[in-house]
Amino acid sequence: MRKQQRDIQRRDAGFTLVEILLVVVIIGILAAIAVPRLGGRVGQSQIAAAKAGASAIGTAIDLYETDNGKLPDSLQNLINKGSEPNWNGPYLKKAESLKDPWGNDFQYSKQGHVYTISSAGPDGSFGTADDVK
Repeated sequence: MRKQQRDIQRRDAGFTLVEILLVVVIIGILAAIAVPRLGGRVGQSQIAAAKAGASAIGTAIDLYETDNGKLPDSLQNLINKGSEPNWNGPYLKKAESLKDPWGNDFQYSKQGHVYTISSAGPDGSFGTADDVK
């Protein structure tokens, strides 16, 4: 009698191949549903990060202009001192601050006392619909 109980317990102790495959299929289905939904969020967060980065650079430019009475010639002037007598920088701590979330440099342009900071966006090309300003 005891041998039969031990045999029954051994059979019930593990998982069958069907049970394991069923769990793998369920996990696969859940992953197939969840990944595309999260994928859109990653893109949205990168765009938000690019906008925040452009805003931070804009603040640094404004500080530079307040100290020096003019806009910087390039974004590098926010990190490295040039010939400016009133330079109180660095206005940005790291050179990585000049790159967008996709690893491309932010574009800086000025005309008079008006400037723009923009990112090429996910495709890395300026002048396309996904540019971030």
